[in-house]
Amino acid sequence: MLRNGRLFGHRVETGFPDLPILEVSLRTGVRVRDMENLKRKQVMSQKEKYKRATKGDIAYNMMRMWQGAAGPAPVDGLVSPAYVVVKPYDEANSSYYSYLFRTAAYMQEVNKFSRGIVADRNRLYWESFKQMPSLVPPRPEQDQIVAYLRAQDAHIARFIKAKHELIKLLTEQKLRIIDHAVTRGLDASVALKPSGIEWLGDVPEHWDVLQLRRVSRCLDGARIPLNATERGLRQGSYPYWGANKVIDHLDGWLFDEPLVLLGEDGAPFFDKTKEVAFAVSGKIWVNNHAHVLRPSSRITPQYLAHALNCVDYTGFIDGSTRDKLTQQSMKSIRIVLPQVSEQIEICKHIESACAPLNVAIERTEQEIALIREYRDRLIADVVTGQVDVRSWQPGPDDLVSDDELAALGDDEAGTGTEAMEELDTA
Repeated sequence: MLRNGRLFGHRVETGFPDLPILEVSLRTGVRVRDMENLKRKQVMSQKEKYKRATKGDIAYNMMRMWQGAAGPAPVDGLVSPAYVVVKPYDEANSSYYSYLFRTAAYMQEVNKFSRGIVADRNRLYWESFKQMPSLVPPRPEQDQIVAYLRAQDAHIARFIKAKHELIKLLTEQKLRIIDHAVTRGLDASVALKPSGIEWLGDVPEHWDVLQLRRVSRCLDGARIPLNATERGLRQGSYPYWGANKVIDHLDGWLFDEPLVLLGEDGAPFFDKTKEVAFAVSGKIWVNNHAHVLRPSSRITPQYLAHALNCVDYTGFIDGSTRDKLTQQSMKSIRIVLPQVSEQIEICKHIESACAPLNVAIERTEQEIALIREYRDRLIADVVTGQVDVRSWQPGPDDLVSDDELAALGDDEAGTGTEAMEELDTA
């Protein structure tokens, strides 16, 4: 056992604007950031303020180290000022310590050494990090542990990738069922008429074609007053919704009525295997990356959500600053509208037809969750010496590809990258 200050030095270097920007994944560590995303180009002008991390350095987010937001830099790159960069001495394999730092036991220790006004704003500064004790296996054993865990990660990543592909296929099938039901109805013999919408084609002649503003009211920014009890419950007693079911930072508005939530950020709208609208009810928190729609008496929330999941959003996404569905564009979207009684029948049909698919999707998601639990347990046992891997030798199936390992972080839902946006507040 040694304190981290005996294993790592502190690196504080700025003024390297030509290096690539790095980001953290809670499951796979630090990786090169994809700057093709328009939203992320906003930080380009401030790169001279970023800290340099050389290949093999460990970078960790001061505010999210307790979640495992740490990892070795795969190349020389830049990290946000909200990060601490530490350089390993010869006796420390940074990949081994990256695994160790992301174990549940170590993250509990991080909480003890972090400081802040409130618990969820605690920061782990270098001065505290260097005082933390860490295990120190012999360096050859650290190297062996890393090789073993990377091989196991490769197997797990292939499993997760296959399960994600299955979910994608099941969701495509589900959306085809929904699309046919809300654009053609349930009666195949009904006469059709041109909808006037290129992507939609013909629709039942007795259905209306209306803009979204005619059948719903946008409640973005509206909220109900909170009493003292509700303010105290804010941190988790109510379901929390963000864009496309993503849980974002706890900052939003409380609603308590049947609503439809529609994502704001544009990327998911071009993925035909994802739902972008959801019918919700009861007290919920909604962040400012989801449009909030109150359906009129002419349309049920469930039908409206189904209809919005069938829209071709190509002409509605504003890419001037970043791909985004603005409120003005959203209101001009046109959908087809049967009578309420027919909407109810369509929703019942969709629920029945999609039930087996939903069960299969849920079961597959549970399998992914279980393999992730297994991975966490395996890492904890190996890095702490509970499982001896000194005699392990890689087999022909233990090949490791960094591209394959990326699948380990595929369903993080963005939770690992917000720290890179903290430049403005750092």
